[in-house]
This record gives sequence, structure tokens and C-alpha cells, in this order.
Amino acid sequence: MSLMLVLQELTEVIGRLVDSDTSTLADAESIVTLHRQLARLDAVVTTATAAFDSSGDWAADGAQSCAAWLATRTRLPKRAVRRRIRIGRQLRHLPVVERSWLAGDLAEPQVAAVAELRNDATEEALQRDEEFIVEQGKTLRFQDFSRVLAYWTQRADPGGAEDRAEAQRQDRDAYLDESFGGMWFGKQMFDPISGAIVAGEVERLYDELFKADWEEARERLGRDPSVNDLRRTPGQRRADTFVEMAIRSASMLPTSRRPRPLFTVMVGYETLHGPICELAQGTVLSPGSLVPWLTAAVIERAVFSPPNRVDVSERTRLFTGGTRRSVQVRDRRCSHPYCDRRAEICEVDHILPYFAGGATTQENGRLLCGFHNRLRNQRPPPEAA
Repeated sequence: MSLMLVLQELTEVIGRLVDSDTSTLADAESIVTLHRQLARLDAVVTTATAAFDSSGDWAADGAQSCAAWLATRTRLPKRAVRRRIRIGRQLRHLPVVERSWLAGDLAEPQVAAVAELRNDATEEALQRDEEFIVEQGKTLRFQDFSRVLAYWTQRADPGGAEDRAEAQRQDRDAYLDESFGGMWFGKQMFDPISGAIVAGEVERLYDELFKADWEEARERLGRDPSVNDLRRTPGQRRADTFVEMAIRSASMLPTSRRPRPLFTVMVGYETLHGPICELAQGTVLSPGSLVPWLTAAVIERAVFSPPNRVDVSERTRLFTGGTRRSVQVRDRRCSHPYCDRRAEICEVDHILPYFAGGATTQENGRLLCGFHNRLRNQRPPPEAA
């Protein structure tokens, strides 16, 4: 069967799908299957587009580039078209990635992330490690996969990693302007460490304002509210978070001490240039980017493996001190498979409940955000696929 006939059949099948009642596909298995097939079709479109780019047939219409031709014919933004062509070109050098994408084992974000790694400095290492990288992409959440790629890049191109970190620091920017009518608008871009400092405080204050709104609604209604009952929308609450930050900043004396660490970095015990160097939420850092902060650093030691491991079972119901901190460092985020809230705003809870004899130890502790900690009393967490 010719490919044109296959394309015609595909068009007919998609037509039948579009004409059907899609609510009958609104189950977990169908949704995952649809996304897998969408990834496969996306791979076919990308590889075919790259072949069309190489053929030069687009020039017959007077276009100066394949991107210009495709953006006009498909009415897509040039940025999106260029991205697809760029990925397609890189796939010629990434056969394992291409096969996995065509099989639906990877999706476009994972493929694009790997394609961006390829340059003169990393090409040899990428050829060697491509299968390993793909296997990580098949099993890990995208956030964790990105962390694997960042560490791989530091090993494959350490000089380039430091250069990119410095470029990120130099690219930081922000503005806040008054518009007509007295409203204010702004935009900001931070390097990883600066962003972690700001985001951590914003999230902490947002959670504080959310709890205040929740308590106000419960008192007003006389029952547990829903999010629709709260007096502020999430966007309004985020805006008020920045106002609250400014108010608290203005209330502090210039000589006031910092009340807690601004950010947390995990580093290998052997050396600051060891295999681990990342922010608590998982963003991988180049060791050089830490240098400006080291004079004010507070070092914590956490041991998670023999022979130096020491476990202390506390005769208390609450996780406090070093036990609490060790669970935060280990888990990093809510342990529910469908949540990624950061450790700093999560609660440490017993896996085997305390009332059932569960010990208050690192092994029997886990991070759960407030929502999922309450939810566990109603039903156990599902297993992520």
C-alpha cells in the first residue's frame, strides 16, 4: 500500500474519531492511549517535515526557506515551524531517539530536550549514551528526566555547563511599569538560584494567604469551603503575595538578620565538585554558580547509606529537627505520584500510622502536601503508571 493511501486512511480514521462522541473516550486508559498515538503522529510529521526541508521542493514556490513556506501554508508561527525543522534535522543523528518517538515511548518535549544537547562538544558522548538517555526518558517524569540531562551535560561538557550558567546569570532582567489608568504590569527573568529564592518566598507567602482565605471562608459560611468560595482568585492571591513581600521588606531594619536559609543546595559530601549539585526542588546547578554564595553558606550533613547511617527513633508523634530535615532532603516534594509541591510547604507524615505503632523515623516518614495528607485519610494514594 502506498503512503498516500495510508495518509488517506489516516484522514478518514481521524474524521470518524472527530465525528464520534469523544466523551466515550474519557477514561484513563483511552486518554493515555490517545496521547501515545499523538506522540507517534507528531514524530511522523517531524521526520517527514525534515525530509521535505532537505528536498528543497519548497523553493519551487519562491520561498526562501522551508520554514517560510511551511509557516505560510499551515498558518503556524514561524517559531513553532523552525522548532520542528530543527528537531527533525537533529533526529538524523539520534536514531534511538527517533525510533522511540515513532513508537510513542517519548513525546516531543523529551525529544526536543535531547536534541538540544547535541553540539560539537557533546556529540561523541551522546552517541555513546543515547540508549541510556532514552531509557531514562521512557520511565521518568519530565522534571526528573530534565535533571538527568542536566547532570549528563555537566559530565559531557563541563566547560560549556559553566558558560551556560554564567550566561543565565547575565540574562537576568526585570521591569515594573505603570500603565494607563494607574495599573501596574511587569515581567522578570532570574537565574536558577535567584529564581529559587524569589519563588520559594512567593510560594510560602501564597500558601499563608491561601490558608487565611480558607479560614475566612469557613468562618463566613460555617462549613468547609471550596476554592470557589474563597474571596480571592489564585491570580489575585499571587499579586497580593508580592505586595505582602514589599510590606514585610519595608518593615525590616537594614541590619536585620535573615530569618532562615534563602535556598537549599544538595551537594556531594566528598567535594563541592562531586556528582550532586542541585537546588532542593531539583534544578541542577554548575558548581561555579555557587561560589558567590559560599561565604554565607550553612553546611548540613545528611547520611542516607551505610556504614555511617544512624537512625534515631523518636518517642514523639511529630517529625522534628534532624529527622524531619532528612525526610525533606530525601523526598524533595510531595510523595503522592500526581503531585510535585515542594518540600518546604509539605508536611512529614508517617507511612505506617503512629497510632498503629509506626515509628517516627526517616524510613517511616514521607512528605505529603496538605491536600494529599488529608486525602490519605479518605483513600490510599494510587500507584503511578
